Amino acid sequence: MKLFLDILLIVTSIALMALILLHRGKGGGLSSMFGGSMQSSLSGSSVVERNLDRLTLFVALIWVISIIGIGLLLKVG
Repeated sequence: MKLFLDILLIVTSIALMALILLHRGKGGGLSSMFGGSMQSSLSGSSVVERNLDRLTLFVALIWVISIIGIGLLLKVG
């Protein structure tokens, strides 16, 4: 069980990093320093952004559950 949770934590961590990096920048900051503000308005769709938000929240929820599971297994065992 611990091995499964460890692998799940690694996979969800990598997926969460990738999903966060796929999000479009909402304002100034690091994304606009590298040309993120120069994108046209046709580059992304609101439906795509909404689905990306949902997928990111789902993966983050699995990530948190796996961390809690590993913590409980370490405390009990």
